[in-house]
Amino acid sequence: MRVRHLVPAVIAAIVLTLGAAPASADGQGTLEVVEGAPVTFGYTTTSPHRTNWIGLYHASGGGPENEEYVSPSLVWRYAPGREGTVTLPTDSLEPGHYVAYFLARDGYTWLTEPIDVYLPADGPVTFPVDEATLRNARVGDPYEARLGGLASRADAEFAKVDGDAWVRVAPDGTLTGTPDGSGGSTARVTVEATTPGGASATLTALIPVRPSGAALVPQLDVLTFNTWHAGTRIDGYHDKQVRFLLESGADVVGLQETEGGAAARLADALGWYHWQSGGSLGVISRYPIAEEYGTVNASAGVRIALDGQESQVNLWTAHLGYTPYGPYDACFDGLDVDTVLDREVQSGRTGQITDTLAAMEGQIDGADDVPVLLVGDFNAPSHLDWTEELREKNCGYADVPWPTSVLPTEAGLVDSFRVANPDPVAVPGTTWSPLYPRHNGSTGPAEPQDRIDFVYHAGDDLSVLDSRTLVVGDPAPVPNHADNEWTTDHATVLTTYALTG
Repeated sequence: MRVRHLVPAVIAAIVLTLGAAPASADGQGTLEVVEGAPVTFGYTTTSPHRTNWIGLYHASGGGPENEEYVSPSLVWRYAPGREGTVTLPTDSLEPGHYVAYFLARDGYTWLTEPIDVYLPADGPVTFPVDEATLRNARVGDPYEARLGGLASRADAEFAKVDGDAWVRVAPDGTLTGTPDGSGGSTARVTVEATTPGGASATLTALIPVRPSGAALVPQLDVLTFNTWHAGTRIDGYHDKQVRFLLESGADVVGLQETEGGAAARLADALGWYHWQSGGSLGVISRYPIAEEYGTVNASAGVRIALDGQESQVNLWTAHLGYTPYGPYDACFDGLDVDTVLDREVQSGRTGQITDTLAAMEGQIDGADDVPVLLVGDFNAPSHLDWTEELREKNCGYADVPWPTSVLPTEAGLVDSFRVANPDPVAVPGTTWSPLYPRHNGSTGPAEPQDRIDFVYHAGDDLSVLDSRTLVVGDPAPVPNHADNEWTTDHATVLTTYALTG
């Protein structure tokens, strides 16, 4: 169990009991909030032990719902007695919904039912951006989008201040209506959020409007985003992540290191759709998720309906094993190429990408009907970057056939970044790492800098318009990273496709 050092805010707690406890918790104790700031729990148990503990998790996921480890608790303390109180500090937590678990003996067996803890915001209502572009609309088609999650105060009510006549705004921040006219323009709507105490803030929503009968999504922006422990290493991470996602223009995002909850949390804030694994992987999308394929080894896939049955894409996100790490084997240990490749197998990455591609095989074969994307943190470089021209940069190595890039290529997938940027000397596309210029932080040797995050695709209907790495600002390296605007130790990769079908 680890304490998460998160971000400021919050003062009070409201408690609701969740669903029925498993048999292990029947009649063993009670858990309730007795004081709000910081949160103090009163507890009783028929099975006292010095290592019983109370932990707080995001309500969007990550807690031991099935009495098994999913991700670390955000904050926790031991509750050793037969009865007593335990205070959890909340000054590092953002406003929102959390779940408290009373658990046995440094493990994950429930001692009682978990309870829902709501930490409301204090102070003014704010939005993370001044303008937010919502999903596309089309003339003559009913439209709906949600922006209520963007407000910092859950108790805010929304109203339309100004904007296109066809757009209505409900008190919960839902926008509805049917676009009229000829399309090809952008509707603008100014929305005001107001708290019961009278605090208010405004946001301008932009809605691209397509002509009647036109493709709803003619251009698709695809992002891969390793969130680095869901972003929790950075103060104010939630607003910073939401701001980045809105400003990036991404339509669909493959997530890694979600801690079992970031996909749900971000989708709720953005008003998007999501799929969330119990661990690292997640997908968020402006457009509905029509089918879930579940997890396959270190990857997971979904089908996204961009325009109902008329236009869909399959999206897979992967987070491959991180150790042993090939560039360390080469640059720090000087191992020969055959040994480096043997250790790629030992890392699990070769088997993981093999299993992923096997699961995708039918979709890759049918990609001219439904395009397919594979994105993620592969924790290994590309053979397209370890070339003769970059031998000096790559510690004296060249022509290394990294399996995690060779195998997708052989399976029929295309590395979109190298389509848009074919010269690795001119545009290296480094994603590891904006926070680690030196190995092990500020004390080690120079960290090998590599492109280890990828957006692959297959299908004639996907045409690469652009692909680039994205980092916000000039992030301070570890260990001085907590105040960065950028919330992760990776750069992201955003590929813009024309949908030509």
